[in-house]
Amino acid sequence: MNSMYFTEEHALFRESFKEFLQKEVVPHIDKWEETGTIDRFIWEKFGEMGYFGLYQPEEYGGLNLDIFYTIIFLEELQKINSGGFAAAMWAHAYLAMTHVKIEASDKLKEKYLTPSISGEMIGALCVSEPFGGSDVAGMRTTAEKKGDTYILNGSKTFITNGVYADYLVVAAKTSPELKSKGMSIFIVDRNAKGVSASKLNKLGWRASDTGEIAFDNVEVPADHLLGEENKGFSYIMQHFAMERLIMGVNAHARAEFALDYAINYMSEREAFGKKINEFQALRHKIADMMSEVTVIKEFNYSTAYKLGNGDYPVKEASMSKLLSTKIADEVIYGSLQMLGGYGYMEDYPLARMFRDSRLGPIGGGTSEILREIIAKMVIDKKEYKAPIKEVFKS
Repeated sequence: MNSMYFTEEHALFRESFKEFLQKEVVPHIDKWEETGTIDRFIWEKFGEMGYFGLYQPEEYGGLNLDIFYTIIFLEELQKINSGGFAAAMWAHAYLAMTHVKIEASDKLKEKYLTPSISGEMIGALCVSEPFGGSDVAGMRTTAEKKGDTYILNGSKTFITNGVYADYLVVAAKTSPELKSKGMSIFIVDRNAKGVSASKLNKLGWRASDTGEIAFDNVEVPADHLLGEENKGFSYIMQHFAMERLIMGVNAHARAEFALDYAINYMSEREAFGKKINEFQALRHKIADMMSEVTVIKEFNYSTAYKLGNGDYPVKEASMSKLLSTKIADEVIYGSLQMLGGYGYMEDYPLARMFRDSRLGPIGGGTSEILREIIAKMVIDKKEYKAPIKEVFKS
C-alpha cells in the first residue's frame, strides 16, 4: 500500500470490497460473459453497500469520500477478469452519474441520482455517434425546442449500458449553427416513446451491454435539460479528465493483475528440468514489464491526487490514458506469452483479458486523438480551462 495516498481506512475498504466481489460477483461472471446480460440484483447489492455513492453527496445517499476510494473501486473491479462487468459499473457511477451530480437540478437529482446511488436505476452516457466517435463537436443528434419540450432526433453508438439502462444522459445539438457551442445535455427516460436500442456484438467486454441507440422524435420535458442550454460541450469536456484517468487506472490495474498471474504461473511451471521463472530471458522480461506498470501506477496516483484536490489535470489525465492503455496491452500480451499454449486457452484468464484490454486505446478518446490533445498543450501551448464545478469536492 502506498502510504502517500492510502490510509488504514482505505486498506480496510479495499479488503472488504475484494471480499464482496469474490462472494457476490465472481460466481456469476462466466454466465454474464456468456449471455452479455448482467443480472439486476447485483446493481442493488452494489447500491446497498454504498459503492455507487463513494464520491456522491450525503443528501442523496452518497458517502462523500475522497478520490482514492474511487481508485480502489476501479482497481479491484479490474482484478476479477471481466472488463465488461467493470465497465458497466464504472460507466454508471462515473459517466452517467457525474453529469447528474454536477449539472442536474435538485428535482432531477431526487428523481435520478438518489435511485442511481441505491442501485435501483441504471444510467448510460450517450455521446459517441456512428459518424463521429472521438469527434464530439461533429455530433449530428439534435434537440429542437417546442414549447415546454425538446424534440430529440438522431443516434448514438458504443454506449455502455445502452440497452438495459433506465435513463440516458444524452448530448444533442440545440443550436446546430453554433457547432460545438450549440450543444446541450438531457436526461431521457429509456422507455420514452421513440427510443430504441440494439445490442452490439463485441470482441471483448462481453458481459456489458453496449448499444446503438436511435431517437425518433422523442419528446423530452424541458426541465430534463442538464445545466444550461448550449453549455453541453463544456460539461462533457470538464469531465473528460476524470474519464481518461479512470481508463488509465483501469489499465494499470489489469496489467498488474496479468503480471501477478504470470509470475505465479512461472513459479509452478517447469521446462527442461527447472522452473521457468529461473530462465534469464523470462526473468528480465518480467522485470521490464513490472517497471513500466509501477511507473504508470505512480503517475496515475499523483494525477488522481491533483484531481481530488480540485485541480484540472487534463494534460496528465490524457497522458495517463495514452500511456497506461498502451503499456497494459503490451504487458498483457507479454504475460500471455509466459503461459505458452495455455495462454491461448479460454480456460485461462489471459485470453479474456487480452481481448478486454484492447478497448483501452480506443474507448473514451482514441490514442491518436489524445496525442493531438497533448501535442496542442506541449507544442502549441494551448490551455484548457478548469471545470465550472469540481467533481470530487462536495
